[in-house]
Amino acid sequence: MNTLRRLIYREVAVSVGFVTLAFLALFFFFDLVDELRWVGRSGPGGYQLSQALLYVILSLPQHLYELLPITVLIGTIFVMARLAQSSEFTIMRTSGLGPGRALGTLLMLGGAFVVLTFAVGDYIAPASERAAQLVGARHLGQLSTGATGAWLKERQGSHSRAINVRALGTDGRMRGIRVFEFDEQGRVAATLSAELGDFDDSGEAWNLQQVRSSLFEHGRDDQLRVQRTTEAQLRWSTRITPSMVGASLLKPDKMATIELFQYVRHLQANGQSAQRYEIEFWRKVFYPLSCLVMVVLSLPFAYLHFRSGGIAGYVFGGVMAGISFFLLNNLFGFAGNLQHWSPWLTAAAPGLIYSALSLAAFGWLVLRR
Repeated sequence: MNTLRRLIYREVAVSVGFVTLAFLALFFFFDLVDELRWVGRSGPGGYQLSQALLYVILSLPQHLYELLPITVLIGTIFVMARLAQSSEFTIMRTSGLGPGRALGTLLMLGGAFVVLTFAVGDYIAPASERAAQLVGARHLGQLSTGATGAWLKERQGSHSRAINVRALGTDGRMRGIRVFEFDEQGRVAATLSAELGDFDDSGEAWNLQQVRSSLFEHGRDDQLRVQRTTEAQLRWSTRITPSMVGASLLKPDKMATIELFQYVRHLQANGQSAQRYEIEFWRKVFYPLSCLVMVVLSLPFAYLHFRSGGIAGYVFGGVMAGISFFLLNNLFGFAGNLQHWSPWLTAAAPGLIYSALSLAAFGWLVLRR
């Protein structure tokens, strides 16, 4: 039995590896063509072909993370269908590879792909994506989002703060910082603006430069006094960390799971809507498990009878089923965000639906055969 397992593992691993390399090469070509339009636009010492190649290479781990479940599906379907077409799987069944053992074998293999997908998506891809963004920002300009940059909220005792960071510079420093502080009655208590800022090593303050601040004092009879000051440098106390600023500037699907969790906690603690980030957090949790769904989806193909040359149609049908899974996953994500569905159920529902359908098809084929 161990010999049969090693044979299946080797065939699936080789097949998935070839499919993954083919897809990565395709995405590398498309991304490089897209980046070539920026080459030479920043002058002779600006964005060159070498920087474009580096940017595209650093973007590959994110593509690998996104592609792994679909390449696992294509590779496993191809192996299972080929074994069925050549009657090798029939020989394996007569040698003791029953339905339960076949399912367990593929689930163990799927578990290895789950670990690989999690490692790539949570450790390799976020780091490489940040490096790619810095490469692009260093030669094309600062990293920003929207017209006004990133907005964050923080509570300090009875006061609340609305903090705006327009962009992150190529050196990793914050640019265009604005702070609006409100008292317990919702009135403006203070404002602050700074041209530049970086994060203090203690993690509990920002070091601001070229600071202009205004302090509003509300007296009796609605009298208002404004005290304005200008400072070259200021150590401003805050609990907002670099990862929180980065989270507000980067797309949530390109963040690590722990960073998403911390950012969700920060939003909830400050009374902000975290629905979008909660759904993305649970999608990051469940996405590697989709590899298990893919291997279960491919198992029924081993119990089909193929005519000569008919394998391509079945493989194509399986690929379409896998693509529909990812479309349903995205659909549930958008619908859950709009309808305020439970975040974990929104992320888990597509996998549960397709797992149930795959196991039902597998059971029906086993009983029929």
